[in-house]
Amino acid sequence: MYLIFRSRKLVLAILGFSFVLCSCHSKQAADLILHHGRVYTVDSAFGTVEAFAVKDGKIVATGKNEDILNAWTADSMVDAKGKSVYPGFIDAHAHFVGYGRSLFEVNLYDCNNWDEVVGRVKKFADEHKDLYWIRGRGWDQNKFPGKQYPNNNELNKLFHGKHVVLLERVDGHAAIASEDALNLADIHPSQKIEGGEIETKNGKLTGLLIDNAVDLVSRKVPNPTKADYEKWLGAAQKNCFAQGLTTITDCGLMYYDIAMIDTLQREDKLQMRMYVMLSDDTANFSRYLAKGPYKTDKLFVKGVKAYADGALGSRGACLLAPYDDQMGWQGFLLNKPAHYDSLAKMLVNTDFQLCTHAIGDSGNRMILQVYNKYLQGRNDKRWRIEHAQVVNEKDFDLFGKTSVIPSVQPTHATSDMYWAKDRIGEERLKGGYAYKQLLQQNGWMPLGTDFPVEDISPFKTFYAAVVRKDAKDFPAGGFQIENNLTREQAIRGMTTWAAKADFLEKELGSIELGKKADFVILDKDLMVAQEGELLGVKVEGTYSGGKKVY
Repeated sequence: MYLIFRSRKLVLAILGFSFVLCSCHSKQAADLILHHGRVYTVDSAFGTVEAFAVKDGKIVATGKNEDILNAWTADSMVDAKGKSVYPGFIDAHAHFVGYGRSLFEVNLYDCNNWDEVVGRVKKFADEHKDLYWIRGRGWDQNKFPGKQYPNNNELNKLFHGKHVVLLERVDGHAAIASEDALNLADIHPSQKIEGGEIETKNGKLTGLLIDNAVDLVSRKVPNPTKADYEKWLGAAQKNCFAQGLTTITDCGLMYYDIAMIDTLQREDKLQMRMYVMLSDDTANFSRYLAKGPYKTDKLFVKGVKAYADGALGSRGACLLAPYDDQMGWQGFLLNKPAHYDSLAKMLVNTDFQLCTHAIGDSGNRMILQVYNKYLQGRNDKRWRIEHAQVVNEKDFDLFGKTSVIPSVQPTHATSDMYWAKDRIGEERLKGGYAYKQLLQQNGWMPLGTDFPVEDISPFKTFYAAVVRKDAKDFPAGGFQIENNLTREQAIRGMTTWAAKADFLEKELGSIELGKKADFVILDKDLMVAQEGELLGVKVEGTYSGGKKVY
């Protein structure tokens, strides 16, 4: 009887051991498993899971720790240690190529007066004596004493015959050009240009160029080489990955820029995913429109970027009534209304998405009316207005009537709040930076930064959208706080809604089965962190297609 009992125990032990072996061998092979995290899937329910598995760059399973760990095995195991995990952040409006270039130019973003600007340019010139063209960006006369535009007098004294200088304002809609630069572009006193201004005082050029006038000089800059692109985009990518950004929407590139991006991605020298809008240029249309949108695993060219007006900060935004701080001046359109009408008519029967920069209430109204004329009711064309910064109260419903997407950048509100009321007055400002009102039109809205106009940080985007204050906790209660977004809405705007604005929602923007495994691990949870902690959130790891890139 004892022997029978021992035999049964032995058989059961063998069966148990065999079951364990079979269980181990029955596990499915993945490339990466993340476990013990607070994973915000940002799916339709905004649910959370503890773990997920990745194979061939895509999410293949999500769930509880034990379920994923018991069913899957992988060589790469990521223990999130309870930290928050989000889908990779998507910047829905930026200038990736321009940002990369700016990293190798004169940084003028925090200058508090023109003397400081000139000093930085001189230092840069001393360090780069071999450069003929010196470019810089970031000055803002609103930060200078008196808030007056500068001129090129000091640049001419320092650099005449040595360097050609072009210094763009923070928003790129104005610039100061040295006399040598003006001569190269054959610009003359009192010269007129549609959609721009060439300032002349006492019969002499001051060097100030606004909107389309800037192009007269910038088009004289020599074309970049492949080595330039590789240097610029590599540096830009490194900084973006460090901020948890895994996809960038570049708003307005030429065909040769796109060709270089495609080449560097194919050579595996550029990992950043990109959605690209073609600049409004016939050379681009002749190469792309007949063939249709262009798509690879990392690149999607489907948008067309047009400009209705300039920027509020340089008083180039087109307003329905004059600026409060410049009598009789209403800004201007960059082209005649017929141009935008013909562009919409050309694109409405294609698969390309029309995306138009509009800042002032007049610029927004004109573009909304053109869009409504050709879209005619609810649709899925996803035509966008970039910025939608100042909208007349009578025009908000023109977004919803034809499913026009307002693509906004929350840090514009917290950058402009110090002087915006002076520009347009309290009443018009009620329709400015009105993100909640804009969100209500379609129920979703993409968020971006417009970098390098603003900082690349998605945490600043989140903070500006939700808290609507600057880093010094100003103003008390928040700037027009009635138009702030909830934390969930802000996260969606930086992930799923940004992906949808780029027609990529089936591939990106959430941690769900079949989607690309782009995700970020943070040291603090954006959904529960105190307001004072939000700007200090750090990225602990960024993954693109399941591969660690930061």
